[in-house]
Amino acid sequence: MHIKAVTLDRMFHALADPARRSMVDRLINGPATVSDLAKPLAMSLPAVVQHLAVLENSGLVKSEKTGRVRTCRIEPKALRTAEDWINERRTLWERRLDRLGEFLAEMGDSDKKLEEKKP
Repeated sequence: MHIKAVTLDRMFHALADPARRSMVDRLINGPATVSDLAKPLAMSLPAVVQHLAVLENSGLVKSEKTGRVRTCRIEPKALRTAEDWINERRTLWERRLDRLGEFLAEMGDSDKKLEEKKP
């Protein structure tokens, strides 16, 4: 499998969980400690750490430990990878829908011309 596909699989797997999306939403505002990320979540600290490991494995989050405190931050480059993938698909579908719209408009024009020719 292509490296980019593996990376995207990990990212979308990581973002599939509501708790992890909540952590990403919090980290968009700036770095946070594991304890800060755990506060609004109804789960144990070890569970939060497991979720963060999934986010780190996906490349969406980076962390560093200073003493006993682990601080996490979002990795914007990884978010751009997912955004680029989504935008590529959106662009393809918009082109297809534009072509369909043009085709339907032409068909409508043809139908009008046929109606005008009827006695």
